[in-house]
Amino acid sequence: MAEDKPTRKYPQNLQGVLLLAVDAGSTAEGPDPVQPMSEERKIWLRGALSEVCKGQMDEVEQIKQCLDILRQEGVSEMETEVEDERDEDVREKAFEVMSELCENLDNARDLMTLGGLDLCLSQYLCHAQSGLRWRAAQLIASCAQNMPEVQVHLYGLGALAKLLQLTDSDPHPTVRVKALYAVSCLIREQETGLQEFLSHDGISVLMRGMQSDIEKLRAKSAFLLLNLLTSHPEQKDTAVSMGMVQQLVSVLRTPHSPFHEHVLGALCCLVEDCPQGLKDCRDPALGLKELIRQQSRELQGKEESENWTSGSV
Repeated sequence: MAEDKPTRKYPQNLQGVLLLAVDAGSTAEGPDPVQPMSEERKIWLRGALSEVCKGQMDEVEQIKQCLDILRQEGVSEMETEVEDERDEDVREKAFEVMSELCENLDNARDLMTLGGLDLCLSQYLCHAQSGLRWRAAQLIASCAQNMPEVQVHLYGLGALAKLLQLTDSDPHPTVRVKALYAVSCLIREQETGLQEFLSHDGISVLMRGMQSDIEKLRAKSAFLLLNLLTSHPEQKDTAVSMGMVQQLVSVLRTPHSPFHEHVLGALCCLVEDCPQGLKDCRDPALGLKELIRQQSRELQGKEESENWTSGSV
């Protein structure tokens, strides 16, 4: 039976709505008849829902304001090539705000509708300032992750080709790492993205990434390659025909690094249900078996030694 209890005060926001729902569910005892909502509760609920909607609108307004700041870039470049340092900081902050907001899928869609992604591609991925280039790539990654609608839009803008070019040859290490992150958000679990990635020789970009002197880029390239070979085994023959076994072994001959675990994983993928891959690994001229034995001895007693032992072919 319902009892008179002091009315609990809930904040008029999304948290308050959720608290109300939880309390309503947890206090239900048996098949008590539904009580009509009091006028006070109705007023509170209308106010809370209004605040929730207002909060969403505020976020859209923030995105619009950030885009206004970024669109001023085109005017300033026409006037002078010397950029004011403070203006650059403001633009960087605008990108950071949008990246955080666009972790919300609705905001990512709104940014796309407002032309924000087009602006990233047309003006900022090729910007002279590396801090703006990598933040543009970061924003693209935030929007594309788990958002097929946004991914398709970015394919239409030619985003993958530009991001792969940045990954492969940008002079700034952070730009290359962030660009590769955006690439991964566009192609993982996306058949259309994968096919475009392959058409732009993306696997070769990953191989060159593993051979770079940027540790994060090496690790992320190896991880993405392993992920692709695992989730798309039909690509093994293509990879083997490109000489991937030989290139992966050459990576393993470099000074030991934690990302070698992913390289070994990729080699294991290439020998499983792939006769040519197995044949290449067993080629005496490659010396893979002796390399594995040598590395296992050097890593004896360390956690990594288990991965090298299990990688024997």
